[in-house]
Amino acid sequence: MNERKVLTQTQRRALLSTPTGWLACGFGSGLAPVAQGTFGSLAAIGPWLLLRQGSLSLNLLVIVIGFAIGVWACDVAGRALGVDDHRSLVWDEFIGQWIALLPALLAPWWAVAAGFVLFRLFDVWKPWPIRYLDKHLKRGLGVMMDDVVAGIFAAIVLKLLLAYV
Repeated sequence: MNERKVLTQTQRRALLSTPTGWLACGFGSGLAPVAQGTFGSLAAIGPWLLLRQGSLSLNLLVIVIGFAIGVWACDVAGRALGVDDHRSLVWDEFIGQWIALLPALLAPWWAVAAGFVLFRLFDVWKPWPIRYLDKHLKRGLGVMMDDVVAGIFAAIVLKLLLAYV
């Protein structure tokens, strides 16, 4: 199956019938007919608004645990779909977006919008080493790592933006 194909009804039902698939597809946000990564990143902002109320330590803990669970969930879901990194698997966008928004924890509202845009930019553009990771890492770790690095790049740029604006 080509990773660019839209899921069949059977595949959609299979993803949504298990907690693993439900998590891997970002609670259903990855099942959008287009721009799955963007919908996943947008859906990630809702839980992040709750996380924002917590400390940096709590946010980092949630990200680390979410990453570990995501490696497993995306691996299981990818094997079920027969594609390592199908575009409907967007839990990686959740984790990458949360990383990108770390500098926005105590920042004004516009920093959330900037963090979203920066993360999407790095996730789509895929400068080195993001593109390398995307092409060479496989299975659940491969799904997650390129978005983690995109999130780190976006967080660095957002931190610089916040420092100089």
